[in-house]
Amino acid sequence: MKASFVSNLSLQNTMRLTVAKAQKEMQQLQEETVTGRHADVGTALGAKTARTLNLHRDLQRMESLKSTNALTTQRLAASQEALGQMSSAANDAMEVLIALSGITSADQLDLAKQNIGNALSTFTAAANTSFSGEYLFAGINSDVIPFNDYSEAPLSAAKTTFDNAFFAHFGITQTDPAVANIAPADMQAFIDDLETSFMGSDWEADWSNASDENMQSRISAAETVQSSTNTNATGMRYMALGLVIGQELLALGISEQTRKTVSDSAIDYMGRAISGIDGERSKLGISESRVTQANTSLDAQITILNTSIKDMEGIDTYEAATRVTTLESQLSLAYTLTSRIQNLSLLNYL
Repeated sequence: MKASFVSNLSLQNTMRLTVAKAQKEMQQLQEETVTGRHADVGTALGAKTARTLNLHRDLQRMESLKSTNALTTQRLAASQEALGQMSSAANDAMEVLIALSGITSADQLDLAKQNIGNALSTFTAAANTSFSGEYLFAGINSDVIPFNDYSEAPLSAAKTTFDNAFFAHFGITQTDPAVANIAPADMQAFIDDLETSFMGSDWEADWSNASDENMQSRISAAETVQSSTNTNATGMRYMALGLVIGQELLALGISEQTRKTVSDSAIDYMGRAISGIDGERSKLGISESRVTQANTSLDAQITILNTSIKDMEGIDTYEAATRVTTLESQLSLAYTLTSRIQNLSLLNYL
């Protein structure tokens, strides 16, 4: 019969394996304690891993929609601010036009012309508002300046078209003293022709570079909203028409009755402009409300998905922390035993 002996080398190797296993487990437990989920979800869940991956994908899609909705909200707010400036400018111009009733003083007419010109400049600046490098009122042509400046130098295309139309209709220029002979009916006919041109193809040729198709933003899995308007909207056309008529014709040396025709037409167009612009603001207000409702729904869905994922992947962090403490104690003991085993030697007893 042969006796077998266990060497201290064998004991040392056993302790090393125990220490390595404990260190690996402690590393996983520390990670789980911080994240609150299994360190290796695939190993822990097995066949259920596919389901949790689907939940994560749905969660990422919802969070992505929330992020884009934040941009949509900012875009809508910027559009509302610009439309508000247009509406204020239109109301200011309307007050000037109403105050002109019966006035024949050249100085007062020139001052009114200047105020109307300022309103046109405000309107132009608001129409060309940009957000995040995109023009808000260009429709889907968001990289193109949507509205041409009527007062730019040299003469803009719109100003040139107006001057040519005036000469073609009356046979004289605006500076000709013969404008005093223009009858109210003739002036009304000219203004009617201008309205036709502003509502037709001349608008897009001289004034607007925008697309008729507005920007749309997806706010949920099955819902999109209009996130801006464009400078081809009827309200903006009427505002430009009313301001141009006021700026170009009111201060001419025309008769009082003809000036009244101009004033009445300009007031009428400005009224239509205010109504149209406020209508666009209402549309965007509805979009803002729908975005808010979509965000509320997304928040609820995100909460449900997070709860479902936590139920599947989550761990008891207190239990994990307790296990870490236990492993630390075991490792400390293992290090002590390993040290003592390494000191075992026959030489110490000879």
